[in-house]
Amino acid sequence: MVTRSHGVRWGTKKKLRKSSRTPITKYLQSFEEGEAVVILPDSASPRGMPFPRFKGLAGRVAGKRGGAYIISVMDGNKRKILAVKPEHIRRLSQ
Repeated sequence: MVTRSHGVRWGTKKKLRKSSRTPITKYLQSFEEGEAVVILPDSASPRGMPFPRFKGLAGRVAGKRGGAYIISVMDGNKRKILAVKPEHIRRLSQ
């Protein structure tokens, strides 16, 4: 027998469920370098979506690469750099 393949989004039917459409303003928002943001993946747009492990993590915008933003987050005690599209990040209210 062949072992079953498990892709990147395997087992995420409930995690990535969405009940409403994403407004166009989410795709058009812009962020400044150094701004604090929260990663909240939007399952309606799979391109540029971070791995589900990073859901809810706060980080800082380190720059921009194409249409995505470079987000610096702490994963445990290690700093990680993520390229995330704007519809998957929100400003951190302070």
